[in-house]
Amino acid sequence: MPPSGTLGGGSRQLLKRLRDVMAGEAAGQERLDRIVRVIAQGLVAEVCSCYLLKGGMLELFATEGLKPEAVHKTRLAIGEGLVGDIAAHARPLALADAQSHPNFAYRPETGEETFHSLMGAPILRGGRVLGVVVVQNRTKRHYAEDEVETLETVAMVVAELVSAGLVTEEEAIAAEQGEPLPARLEGLHVHYGVAVGTAVLHRPHIEVRRVVAEDPAAELVRLEAAVGGLQRQLDELFAASELARGGEHEGVLEAYRMFAEDRGWNAKLKEAIRSGLTAEAAVQKVQNDTRARLAQVVDPYLRERLMDLDDLHHRLLQHLIGDIGKRELPDDAILIARTMGPAELLDYDRAKLKALVLEEGSATAHVAIIARALDLPAVARVPEIRDQVSAGDRLIVDGGHGVVYVRPGDDVIDSISTMVAATRAAEIRHAGLREMPAISLDGIRVSLNLNAGLLVDLAQLEKTGADGVGLYRTEIGFMVRPRYPSVAEQTLMYSQVLSIAGDRPVVFRTLDAGGDKRLPYLPYEEDENPAMGWRAIRMTLDRPSLLRQQLRALLTASAGRSLSVMFPMVAEVAELVEARQVLELELERLWRIGTPAPEKLRVGAMIEVPALLHQLPALLPRVDFLSVGSNDLLQFLFAADRGSPRLAGRYDPLSPPVLSVMSRLIDDATTGGVPVTVCGEMAGRPLEAMTLIGLGFSSLSMSPGALPPVKAMIRSLDVGALSSYLGRLITAPDRSVREKLRAFAADHKIAI
Repeated sequence: MPPSGTLGGGSRQLLKRLRDVMAGEAAGQERLDRIVRVIAQGLVAEVCSCYLLKGGMLELFATEGLKPEAVHKTRLAIGEGLVGDIAAHARPLALADAQSHPNFAYRPETGEETFHSLMGAPILRGGRVLGVVVVQNRTKRHYAEDEVETLETVAMVVAELVSAGLVTEEEAIAAEQGEPLPARLEGLHVHYGVAVGTAVLHRPHIEVRRVVAEDPAAELVRLEAAVGGLQRQLDELFAASELARGGEHEGVLEAYRMFAEDRGWNAKLKEAIRSGLTAEAAVQKVQNDTRARLAQVVDPYLRERLMDLDDLHHRLLQHLIGDIGKRELPDDAILIARTMGPAELLDYDRAKLKALVLEEGSATAHVAIIARALDLPAVARVPEIRDQVSAGDRLIVDGGHGVVYVRPGDDVIDSISTMVAATRAAEIRHAGLREMPAISLDGIRVSLNLNAGLLVDLAQLEKTGADGVGLYRTEIGFMVRPRYPSVAEQTLMYSQVLSIAGDRPVVFRTLDAGGDKRLPYLPYEEDENPAMGWRAIRMTLDRPSLLRQQLRALLTASAGRSLSVMFPMVAEVAELVEARQVLELELERLWRIGTPAPEKLRVGAMIEVPALLHQLPALLPRVDFLSVGSNDLLQFLFAADRGSPRLAGRYDPLSPPVLSVMSRLIDDATTGGVPVTVCGEMAGRPLEAMTLIGLGFSSLSMSPGALPPVKAMIRSLDVGALSSYLGRLITAPDRSVREKLRAFAADHKIAI
């Protein structure tokens, strides 16, 4: 075995020998047989084997050192054995004693029992695993890091051969028979709107046809020119975008630009070229390395940064091959992608782009923020959308409900068209309501507010005619940033919110991170039940500097204006008292240094934990307002995880226990002179909102799309008649009173 660190020149020599084999005229199988012999010799290994994915199984296609009769007979499932493990995780593996590994799977027909050490790398193309290349030695050899990198580079050459047709498409995957069927796919709502259009598949794969460099110096020059062109393109793209200045989307684009200027990224590309790769192959190798390193990361923020890096690699490849023009789109394009970087969406003609559908992503992904800024209907996290959709397919995207209809039949199109027409008609009617107050038939005024979390969301204040922002989720602004924002950055963020809101009130919820909303730059310990774990006020009280910095920023931003601050996940009055003490410290600091304070300060608590309901007499004198987070309150009330598919719909918000709890809460708060808002999902559904108003709630906060129909419901409602009826339902033994309330609405011509 050669000493570690001596393979630099050997690696280049190995690549040249592989290039000669690839340039030969032999058939694919014969070339693969030669390649495994060259790899075994170049890496001083007794065995080199190549497994390729065929029919969903990893089949031994070629070997040097194992029994030749095992070729095309030995097959492993993805995840089976060490080879299957490498394929399943798309990452290399190096073991000095492979047989002691728990995933080792012995196949007697291969004769590999005499070989102890193993090193393997996935054969990747366009992010897909095509197979695995493996070397083995009889001794317990400790493979060096540069040897692993060499094998990964070699695997790229094998990928080129496989992609050239060694495994036919028919062999790789059984062709489906018959015409593709219609489908209804569900995902995650990102942005409202309904669009009917033609599927356009984002980012067709760029083939890297030349892997081994003949002149590394010339390749470095090509790389420098391409990187420079990429950076100029990004500057022009952002400058020409129709997005307004300010807001999170501008910070997103700036963070993206920083990736393109990162010295570490550029250094890795140059290092790959110096190892003997072409500039295109170097980009592909760095991309594969990055994906292999981050693919297993579960943190959503880091996974979304991987999307940004994927975009940069693809964009750089376009510059290297000279393909940087905009794609032609149909007039009704619906873009389908696995993931996207934020700049990629700006590449498309906005006049022709009607909707966006992502296989991965989230509402806080960078591309989602850009989609909302462009007012583009969008759905994310639609599993296997790219496997079920072909370019040119007819699609319907319902962004509000997170549903995609694929190749819908005439009946579905008619139904959706009717729904779209009805929605547009309702929008026209609702537009007429925008300036009208939310007052019931018997004169009850209801305050309708928005839930928001980004500056771009605040544009909906004018569009909907909302009274204000009943819940501003400050944690969203933290989640879209690569590091914890400073006090100055937070102050600017909150000041922008208040400026956009103008005279409308805004209720800021302090940092509700933790649980399923982790910040990537803060350490966490795993909780068995994150929703009930170390999150929200529990986390910020344990780390008072976080709370002090946020409160300092909120107070500074609100100088001369009104500030309403609300603490989340309060489980006992003692927590609220402690949080208010931190707030008082920051107020005293403002006075001490002569900084202007808010003109008016209101402090509230969220009702999410049932325990707090039993402390209302002690709580009410200590707050200026309360807000019910119905999502958490109901899951804790029923001890039912709201994210569990098995429990979805099992416990109805319109059930006697919930009505009883909400009725007692509003009665006690009204007696104590403390206003209460409901800001969970209950508030945004017309039937549930009707019920809350009947119980006595006069302030609701909801998503922008929910506000117009709720206002229409209020203006057709007689609250007094409903309240009398609800008094009989609260004590009913029913599991749900939803249908009774629906019947009441129909009988009284209430618009639900």
